[in-house]
Amino acid sequence: MPRPYWKGYLKLSLVTCPVNMTPATSESEKVRFHTLNKETGNRVVSQYVDSVTGKMVKDENEAKGYARGENDYVILTEDDLDSVALDTVKTIDIDKFVPADSIEWVYLEKPHYLMPDDAVGNEAFAVIRDAMKSDKVVGVSKLVIGRRERAVILEPRDDGIVLWSLRFGDEVRPEENYFDGIDDEADPDLVPLVQKLIKQKMERWTPDMVGDPIQESLLKLIAEKKKALKKPPKTKARKSDPEPASNVVNIMDALRKSLAADLKKSRKAG
Repeated sequence: MPRPYWKGYLKLSLVTCPVNMTPATSESEKVRFHTLNKETGNRVVSQYVDSVTGKMVKDENEAKGYARGENDYVILTEDDLDSVALDTVKTIDIDKFVPADSIEWVYLEKPHYLMPDDAVGNEAFAVIRDAMKSDKVVGVSKLVIGRRERAVILEPRDDGIVLWSLRFGDEVRPEENYFDGIDDEADPDLVPLVQKLIKQKMERWTPDMVGDPIQESLLKLIAEKKKALKKPPKTKARKSDPEPASNVVNIMDALRKSLAADLKKSRKAG
């Protein structure tokens, strides 16, 4: 199990328990590249350089700056930034509850697993979790993540709680700006055909459905490169791009052909 990303307290009125939090998603398995000098094969190192003197800046001399004019900054040290820390740095205080289905998906940003940090806090954690689960609600709170106070919701899930950071209201674009002008209703003769196609293609969800083909191709390419490090690279003649097919089709004919093809495929599989 990875190290906790955050440790603190979950609080509801007078009920408090120590908790820890870990991101529910990870990109550590993704292929990552280093920037190299192509001529020497050595890694390229990034350094902070003074924009005026051109000299390298030592770590202890780095500071945050807020621009108040051209080439004029208010300098803030780490101590300055720590001095404005909010209570939400270490405490998730649930101040309200909302129906679980009332928060639109577009506001959900990033999920984290929230769990008790010691055996003593297990009971308080379980009581808060089960009460939310029974009433089909989620808790609303705030938490400092990356020096920004974010709105968060707490969703009971199995034996734990999933904490979602939320996007700010001004970060979400109104859907009516983009969906306006789309037909309100589809052709009623076509809908049953699509429903049949949906039924034929219906499967139970598995994580394998969201594999990353580019990741797999990169790993395969890297493996081939390892084998052929001492071999001269082969050049392939570039094929001319095929003419794009016309996308003007008869929807009814296309749906019927899709249903027939899919049915034939499922019979062969059976």
